[in-house]
Amino acid sequence: MAGSARITALDVLDVRFPTSDQLDGSDAMNPEPDYSAAYVRLRTDAGDDADGHALTFTTGRGNDVQANAIAALAPYVVGRPVAQVCDDLGGFARALIHDPQLRWLGPEKGVIHMATGAVVNAAWDLAAKRAGKPVWRHLADMSPAELVAQIDFRWLSDALTPGEALDLLRRARAGRDERIATLLEHGYPAYTSTPGWLGYSDEKLARLARQAVADGFAQIKLKVGASVEDDVRRMRAARAAVGDDVRIAVDANQRWDVQPAIDWMRRLAPYDPYWIEEPTSPDDVLGHAAVRRALHPIKVATGEHGANRVVFKQLLQAGAVDIVQIDASRVGGINENLAILLLAAKFGVPVCPHAGGVGLCEMVQHLAMFDFVAVSATMRDRVIEYVDHLHEHFLHPARVLAGRYVAPAAPGLHAQMHPASLARYAYPAGPVWAGRA
Repeated sequence: MAGSARITALDVLDVRFPTSDQLDGSDAMNPEPDYSAAYVRLRTDAGDDADGHALTFTTGRGNDVQANAIAALAPYVVGRPVAQVCDDLGGFARALIHDPQLRWLGPEKGVIHMATGAVVNAAWDLAAKRAGKPVWRHLADMSPAELVAQIDFRWLSDALTPGEALDLLRRARAGRDERIATLLEHGYPAYTSTPGWLGYSDEKLARLARQAVADGFAQIKLKVGASVEDDVRRMRAARAAVGDDVRIAVDANQRWDVQPAIDWMRRLAPYDPYWIEEPTSPDDVLGHAAVRRALHPIKVATGEHGANRVVFKQLLQAGAVDIVQIDASRVGGINENLAILLLAAKFGVPVCPHAGGVGLCEMVQHLAMFDFVAVSATMRDRVIEYVDHLHEHFLHPARVLAGRYVAPAAPGLHAQMHPASLARYAYPAGPVWAGRA
């Protein structure tokens, strides 16, 4: 890429998939989702292969709002030298996030923060392609000092200082090459949510659960929260299908208040749920702590809808979670997720990323693999979510073999979609949507 190359455009597309037709992705809060992507492309004058791609995931209506928020960031991005952005991704992220007028729309939460995350992630895709590496390896090859420079420590210093982060990363250098070899040879453990969508029949749930075990998964996940009697029946069917040695996590998608979460999960406890995910509001730190105290040894997992690093900091400080669930498109991009990974490492809490959706498996695998290589140095009790939907639309789809993610080798973040898919599923004018009301 020529040293004089610049970002010439920020293109945004509203892309939606009619997953509600088969109730794929259905849960207690999203009974008929249409999995969607507010898709961003950073164009450069160095050719199509040097563009950056990323997306923010939504479930249908409102995807246009998210796309418009991303488009509003174009004046902050277009015209910047590519080398300047890629050589200082921490500075690039802070310049977007700390704009004094944009901050009024958050600060650092909601649609505008997710939009910033999409643009920041597209810049990481661009930088990794420029380096000729997948993002996980591009991150892992950075020095501890370079990694710390990516992170905004504002509002974190009472829990994690730059010096502590530097020490964590330096300690993790030992055994790094061996872990890279392990990752390349064996991949990273996955679990699957494919059997557990709330709209599926009991027969379909049991069939897909048995198939998941046959495919090598040691953990599955069920959606819960619409009817306790239905959930007891479905949990019983799932346990009968997979046996006693396979972990079954459950996910309420923020459906309950604190006491109902406790009461509901006590009804499911005889079937040995491994964790309860998002039992209450994603912002209710003390509520999560109360649920965790009441339900031990059932674990509490959350983070998919955590607005920013401060929410994760407080969850960890309050002892409110057993499992941290980062998301590739919810917070302010890879830079903020680096801060969350380091917070989790300091507090000794496993990270099990949220994925599924559209492109989330493709993107978040890089963060988990980087965490193994350069931060936590372990895969113990760590799994990445996998959902077997919509991967065919990506140039470099996530690959899972025998229940483990295969470490990606192609350069970039792997959120780039096929042009034919972008055209076919564009909303509302694409062929898939043009004939629908």
